[in-house]
Amino acid sequence: MALFKGAGVAIVTPFNENLEVDYEKLAELIEYQISEGSDSIIICGTTGEASTLTHEEHLECIRFTVEKVNKRVPVIAGTGSNCTQTAIYLSQESEKYGADGLLVVSPYYNKATQNGLIAHYTAIAKSVNIPIIVYNVPSRTGCNILPKTMATMVKEVDNIVGIKEASGDIAQVAELMYLTDGKIDLYSGNDDMIVPTLSVGGIGVISVLSNVAPRQTHDMVMRYLEGDTKGSMELQLKLMPLVKALFSEVNPIPVKKALNLLGFNVGGLRMPLTEMEPANTEKLIQALKECGFIK
Repeated sequence: MALFKGAGVAIVTPFNENLEVDYEKLAELIEYQISEGSDSIIICGTTGEASTLTHEEHLECIRFTVEKVNKRVPVIAGTGSNCTQTAIYLSQESEKYGADGLLVVSPYYNKATQNGLIAHYTAIAKSVNIPIIVYNVPSRTGCNILPKTMATMVKEVDNIVGIKEASGDIAQVAELMYLTDGKIDLYSGNDDMIVPTLSVGGIGVISVLSNVAPRQTHDMVMRYLEGDTKGSMELQLKLMPLVKALFSEVNPIPVKKALNLLGFNVGGLRMPLTEMEPANTEKLIQALKECGFIK
């Protein structure tokens, strides 16, 4: 059984004025997401600035989120690292806290061969008992998990159950579904490719867009899964200006700016991320207006 179907939000990590984690605001964001129909909370992913959190902050965000969600929707903890032992540590601790599943990005910077990827993910999976969603995002990691590699892991490791596919290559995604006989939980990792991913057997999205538009993103997926492909497509196209603006600079710079513009007050960014350029901010404001989020 899939961890979730629909739209899971890759939730931001809010900071206070001193750039410390604002847990009170995180609680507010969690409540908002659940009330607006998000089907899962993904904590400490790329959008959550996990790469600039200390291990203590990282784990506390996961523990806090599990406690606040209290089984109302699945909580999936981002526990990936370019160090296998670090990923194992974060994964085991997250399991202890009660996370429903793990999102594990492929090793970045030092990368890995395809055989190395199999060894890395197998070691992590064997260290825990909860399901793992592999995260393939070559533009960030410099490492592409090939369909044959993913198919091998899904067939040989029981708790590697899904993939967040952000390669941007729909032909690669289709090949993956062919090689696995569709027996993998496929989630879009790109908000501009939700409907195309669903069309080859996807069951949802792990979404940046959901931070701003949780209800619409949920509806986009569920309409498709319930047979309303036209309605799903219309939502995808309607939201394209906002999606484009949300990726006009490195994620999560634009989505944090969008949330602040909408009054959520999620704070700033930790370096090396910096505030959004004025020209791109104007484009973001126009996209929010065009999509009906501000007047």
